[in-house]
Amino acid sequence: MFNSFGNIFRLTTFGESHGPGVGGVIDGFPAGITIDTDFIQQELNRRRPGQSQLTTSRQEADKVEFLSGIFEGKSTGCPIGFIVWNKNQHSNDYENIRNLYRPSHADYTYTQKFGIRDHRGGGRSSARETISRVVGGALAKLALHQLGIRITAYTQQVGDIKLEKSYQEYNLDLIETNDVRCPDPVKAEEMATLIKEVKAEGDTIGGVISCVIQGCPVGLGQPAFGKLHAALGSAMLSINAVKGFAYGEGFDNMALRGSQQNDVFYNHDGSIDTRTNHSGGIQGGISNGQDIYFRVAFKPVATLLMEQQTVDIDGNDTIVKAKGRHDPCVLPRAVPIVEAMAAMTILDYYLINRTTRL
Repeated sequence: MFNSFGNIFRLTTFGESHGPGVGGVIDGFPAGITIDTDFIQQELNRRRPGQSQLTTSRQEADKVEFLSGIFEGKSTGCPIGFIVWNKNQHSNDYENIRNLYRPSHADYTYTQKFGIRDHRGGGRSSARETISRVVGGALAKLALHQLGIRITAYTQQVGDIKLEKSYQEYNLDLIETNDVRCPDPVKAEEMATLIKEVKAEGDTIGGVISCVIQGCPVGLGQPAFGKLHAALGSAMLSINAVKGFAYGEGFDNMALRGSQQNDVFYNHDGSIDTRTNHSGGIQGGISNGQDIYFRVAFKPVATLLMEQQTVDIDGNDTIVKAKGRHDPCVLPRAVPIVEAMAAMTILDYYLINRTTRL
């Protein structure tokens, strides 16, 4: 049950980093949605390894193969099954850590919980599992597009280099024009330089991804235990390497008074609107029709190409140095993953909302 995400729209994933492939089954996807397979593949291409000098050099086409639930280019309402075959595993790169616990990895916790672990690339704990999320998110985006809902994420910070302005002050069409996926070309170049420097040292670095959901209708979310921001937070915190989530202005304006922070209502040409959006599009756990925006903090990738102290499975002190192909910074490839998790959450809560009123 813990390999599934969602309520009505529900994605169940399977597969490991160095197994035959990764895939999933989607239940609850609406019938009659035109399935643009080129768009879905494009979303996977944004996540795939080997796309630039800033990412791991593992070469995978990540070509998705749909097995069910689509007929003559449209969803049938039946479960959508899919798989992406692994083609470029280098499992021998992990032999040196078979009996070691890598710092800040899931090696120790997996062994203690299950009594066994797949040491090859982390097995199920590998970020390669997120392929299934991106496919599910791409399908969700296709459905949300028909509702006029748009989801856009971008790299907002790498290390100490960050964008200081609101998303509204950037041209979000520039996100895909650079390898970092940052809408500020000057900052993007600085971020890329930093990532390359860190990579050359065998080290890694983290940062922050910002995301905005535009066109979301009023009423998504539940008052108590189904708050929309809680669902988005849960979705984001399920992504590998995520350490923090903040929606609206988060911690930034906590020193302000209520008179400065409140979003005041007014009559805007016959419709009720707010003059500001400090709340981030959600009030009382329910969407209010404004843009929903949030930030997701990613830690530095745990796998370092330098020596670190650790212990083996018997508790003996030893040294570990990773081999193989690894990301020095996960953020550029995590942008489509953040979008995917947001898309699946919004579609799921949209479908839930259809059951709450006649």
